[in-house]
Amino acid sequence: MFKNLYHWTLKLAESRHAPWALGALAFAESSFFPIPPDAILVPMSLARPNRALLYALICTIGSVAGGILGYAIGALLFQTIGQWLIHLYGYGARVDEIKALYAQWGWAVILIKGATPIPYKIVTITSGLLAYSLPLFILLSVITRGARFFVVAALLHQFGDRLRGLLEKYFGLFILLLLVIVVAGFVLAAHLV
Repeated sequence: MFKNLYHWTLKLAESRHAPWALGALAFAESSFFPIPPDAILVPMSLARPNRALLYALICTIGSVAGGILGYAIGALLFQTIGQWLIHLYGYGARVDEIKALYAQWGWAVILIKGATPIPYKIVTITSGLLAYSLPLFILLSVITRGARFFVVAALLHQFGDRLRGLLEKYFGLFILLLLVIVVAGFVLAAHLV
């Protein structure tokens, strides 16, 4: 089953529509969707290692654009969509605590959490809710999300052929690991500021 899924994923990653799907997933993940763009970035970069850095750029642009939507949700729609998302991720009772943290360390929160498996949408919505400086938020998002995606892409560009063989052999384990990382991100988000 996993071998068929792996080959389907690689075929999809090589399609001409894959960069659009990658950008759309990166956009959605930064504002409302739970699946990280790595689910497409990794197979696309393994299918075409020479394009890995381009794919990282697409992820970065999509993620920052989605982050601006998340910021808008927090700033303009918190009483409806934003509040629901914050409660969904376990931060509803901690808004005052987060406000205090942002007042002193907002830049560090954005930089650190943007590079971790903690869902970035929490950072984007919270930044909008707390009216964090939008230009600074965008700059910090470019830095943290760019670093995250470009490190992954650079590793895949450099070691893509070796990793492709390992991924083909252990694709089921990779999918399981990706799911564990996503779940761990949500658990961390619910228990850590």
